[in-house]
Amino acid sequence: MNSNKVEQLVIATVGFFWCFLMWFSTAAFSPSIAANYHLDIKELGLLASSAIWMAPIGRIVAGWASDRFGAPRTFAAILAGCGLVSIASGFTSNYDLLFAERVVVAIAGVSFVVGIQHVAQWFDSHEIGTAEGLYAGTGNVGAGVGALLLPRIFGTNYQGAFVWLGAIALGIGLWYLVRGSAAKNAERRHAARVGSDMRGTIFVWSRYIAIALMLAYAMSFGLEIAMNAWLPGYFARGFHGAILALGFTSVAGVQIAAGTFAAVQSFTASLFRPFAGFMSDLFQRRGWTPLPFIAKSLPYAPRLHWLGIALILITLAMAALTAAGLSGSLHLSVAVLVAFGIFVSFGTGGTFALVPLLFPDRPGVAAGFIGGISTAGGIVYPLIFAGSANIHMGYLYAALYMFVPFLLFYFWAARYERHPEEHGLFEAVPAE
Repeated sequence: MNSNKVEQLVIATVGFFWCFLMWFSTAAFSPSIAANYHLDIKELGLLASSAIWMAPIGRIVAGWASDRFGAPRTFAAILAGCGLVSIASGFTSNYDLLFAERVVVAIAGVSFVVGIQHVAQWFDSHEIGTAEGLYAGTGNVGAGVGALLLPRIFGTNYQGAFVWLGAIALGIGLWYLVRGSAAKNAERRHAARVGSDMRGTIFVWSRYIAIALMLAYAMSFGLEIAMNAWLPGYFARGFHGAILALGFTSVAGVQIAAGTFAAVQSFTASLFRPFAGFMSDLFQRRGWTPLPFIAKSLPYAPRLHWLGIALILITLAMAALTAAGLSGSLHLSVAVLVAFGIFVSFGTGGTFALVPLLFPDRPGVAAGFIGGISTAGGIVYPLIFAGSANIHMGYLYAALYMFVPFLLFYFWAARYERHPEEHGLFEAVPAE
């Protein structure tokens, strides 16, 4: 493996890890913030969903910018801007201003599509699933690290945590700018720049398979980030008695316990994502196409089948989370959460093992659309969870009323045996 592309993978991964850590650092301290500002469950749900507000449009813009200006410049700008605002939020005592600043810091989450574009510009089709899985999976661990370690390091001092996170982000941004390289050769760099025009963008956005992959990513990564933001508060409220029985009686103690349980989902979803990318590569090498309603003759058909299996498992796991919550068993809920996180990783890894292959000349534009609009799930899901009469029922409602239709659309769009990337809402001609 070329040493230069390994360096680019490492740079992108470290940058995304830190962005992810900043992105969900608010959730890690949600019990402290809620106690300090006397937030009720509805306000806590709003705070959880606010981490995703900037992601849909922000990822679209970031994906376009990475094609147009190159990933190093784009990623460095994100790290610097979010880092400065994170530092400022550490000195804020007014809740409305703090809320607004944390929404801005959450822009760090748009960095994902920049790294996806960066990695796609350096790795070839036979290794793209594993490479993107290593990048995204290792980076996603940032949310779990935040939930697990930040409360232990800083206690209830979220202000200090925000300052340190922002300061380190500035250093990583400088490193990315100095050592990052946009593409392995001039031809790839030129194709991405040309493909980022308006006509090429509309072409991608209007393809059925791109929409289906966007919905698949909403079922996986959109759900993952929603859970990152929601789970600390969910465990603190939904299993409060069980946590007290474990000996965690103070606000700081409940926060540590809830964050630890919440980190289970993030760690499993992150740690298994490289495996998910590997499995997509394995399905491709072995030619496995087990599902009867998805295309079988396409050159990347096995990857479509792997993703379809992942989406089925995610839907079933949502129903299992509700059943575990209604049982009142904290241990069972955590056990189901482990399986849930693994299945989510199958969906996230499976999606972006496909995107660079379907739209090789527009990796940033495609990643921005698929990885951007899908994050709206991170806004919607916590509101569904918080709006249910029973805190445990929201998972089942989201599965029935959102995931089942998404899954059916994916099967419909993935049925084409010839060039599914050419079928769309209207016959658009891609840019030359």
